[in-house]
Amino acid sequence: MHLQIENLQYHRNGISGSPFHVVLFRDPDEGRMLGIVFEQASHVAVLQLDKLALGNIAFGVNSWRGDHYEPALRNAIAMMEANHG
Repeated sequence: MHLQIENLQYHRNGISGSPFHVVLFRDPDEGRMLGIVFEQASHVAVLQLDKLALGNIAFGVNSWRGDHYEPALRNAIAMMEANHG
């Protein structure tokens, strides 16, 4: 899967929350997307940004398969961490 990563940031989620990465990316078929990637495997949420900007967070309308995007997003995170050590 070829995704164009636009921005990738780490959030530590306070002092007791589960940290996560936020990834803004472009899917060639779906447009601009937002991925939230937690450290634990299979914990990935993906939303389409245009729908999100309209307030649409409905399941089945603005819900995307995190498992489909997870390998590419985790690869982008690993590359960012390797470059910024």
